[in-house]
Amino acid sequence: MSDYDRIGAGYARRRRADPRIAWRVEAALGAAASVINVGAGAGSYEPRGRQIIAVEPSIEMIRQRQTPAHVVQARAEALPFADGSVDAAMAVLTVHHWQDKAKGLRELRRVARGPVVILTFDPAHRPWLADYFPALATLDEAQMPAIADYQTWLGPVRIETVPVPHDCHDGFLYAYWRQPQAYLDPEVRARSSSFWSIGTLEAGLARLADDLASGAWDARYGDLRTIDAYDAGYRLIVAD
Repeated sequence: MSDYDRIGAGYARRRRADPRIAWRVEAALGAAASVINVGAGAGSYEPRGRQIIAVEPSIEMIRQRQTPAHVVQARAEALPFADGSVDAAMAVLTVHHWQDKAKGLRELRRVARGPVVILTFDPAHRPWLADYFPALATLDEAQMPAIADYQTWLGPVRIETVPVPHDCHDGFLYAYWRQPQAYLDPEVRARSSSFWSIGTLEAGLARLADDLASGAWDARYGDLRTIDAYDAGYRLIVAD
């Protein structure tokens, strides 16, 4: 059973692609006509107007799909496709869930004739939220590959910073960098698998609520309220 068979109920309602981030992913795919999307979830970042093969292990996530694609229930580590069978491969905010990340990424490289495009998080980055929930930083370091690993597994890559807009449409973990009060909402926390993974949240939530009420959060991080986009640690990895 995939973790998302357990925690994925309502995912498509809570999470939707931000068009500015989606544009970055689509641009990196170039002219590819056929694209395999591995760890596809409910398909929120799949580009339109291309032949999409969506690979997803969770039946719960597959049931929530609203975009057209040929869907295959499988894992990244064992893609049931021939070498070079698609023009490009993509994986959006999913690599950290794979059991064997090196094998999964080599599988993407194997099946794609052209670019492999990965949206991921740099575990060396520490957004302010981890100051309230240190277990998030520990989790990131444990499950997120180091950025240098991608070149080892995929060959030469280019790495692009993906700034998160202050009004990001998606609800991934660090999307609410300019809306700290959002993390007090259990519905917002339910949009991120990381909060499901770290266990007890009460102390961090209490401290965040106190700091927002007292002004301590603004004293430390208030400058973030003056900018429109922020480097929260998200990176686009492109192996051409």
